[in-house]
Amino acid sequence: MGVEIIVKASSLLGKPCTIIAEVAQSHDGSLGLAHAFIDAIADAGADAVKFQTHIAAAESTPGEPWRVKFSLQDESRYEYWRRMEFTEPQWAGLKSHAEDRDLLFLSSPFSLEAAELLERLGVQAWKVASGELTNPMLLSKLVSSGLPMLVSTGMSSIEEIDGIAKRLRADSSPFAILQCTSMYPVPPDRVGLNMIPFFRERYGCAVGLSDHSGTIYPSLAAATLGVDVLEIHVTLSREMFGPDVPASVTTEELRQIVEGVRYIEQMMTHSVDKDDVAESMADMRRLFTKSVAARVALSSGDVLAEGHLTVKKPGTGIPAAELPNLVGRRLANDVEAGALLKESDLE
Repeated sequence: MGVEIIVKASSLLGKPCTIIAEVAQSHDGSLGLAHAFIDAIADAGADAVKFQTHIAAAESTPGEPWRVKFSLQDESRYEYWRRMEFTEPQWAGLKSHAEDRDLLFLSSPFSLEAAELLERLGVQAWKVASGELTNPMLLSKLVSSGLPMLVSTGMSSIEEIDGIAKRLRADSSPFAILQCTSMYPVPPDRVGLNMIPFFRERYGCAVGLSDHSGTIYPSLAAATLGVDVLEIHVTLSREMFGPDVPASVTTEELRQIVEGVRYIEQMMTHSVDKDDVAESMADMRRLFTKSVAARVALSSGDVLAEGHLTVKKPGTGIPAAELPNLVGRRLANDVEAGALLKESDLE
């Protein structure tokens, strides 16, 4: 469920893309809140839930600076990462819960130890954060697993993306390249939808968008480009605490995204033949179009002049478009004012 869509190395225009709801740090270290996210994301109709697996001692040092100093309870960013940790049994419970709700469970590892933990849990694919594209130890570990890889490019140069794509192709690893801009929230002029067709053409692989805008619009726009993967940061409420909230959509907005993407897929899958539509709507056409009618009372033998005629609904009589052709015709019957003309009224 989901993985085969993620890894297909061609455009899936007109076919369902995989919609991933990214919790990131919005659970704020609360296991109960993490489980609540799973239920809300499943109820919204997404295909997958994604977390981030942090093991502070394995990925960071006490000297790591804050991106934004937001926490009143953590003395350092290192302490914040420690508070974000879950134990392996807790991660197993989250994965089990996600699968019970028919969600694909994903989590980005930020250390070898985190990757090993997730591998023991039996994850079905890797999401690689853009900051890890220059981490050869972690990349080697992930590539050696043979699992599909979703590669985020939020801080990456084309040279770096070229390198990871070349490596994954050489190892025959199924992968998708996701356009992303690591700004929280990202403004519209930095979303970079132009990169989606560029990545598809350059790497011949599945493509997607990882969005940090905090709005529904980039996801819907990306759906019109036939993306294979959408990843959207989510929050339960805009009043929640944490650095990811400004860059997240609410789970109710996630529902709108899911509905919108599926609607767009239907639109793009089905072409329309206007002649077929017109034929299928013959009954509707008769209701909304008009017929030639007598403007005034007319008598048998009268020669029709333009002033004698008008057009009125419904379109069940002589079509309005035929009015010019009736001028000069002689009536075979008396016709009341306002009556629709019939062919039998004409000689």
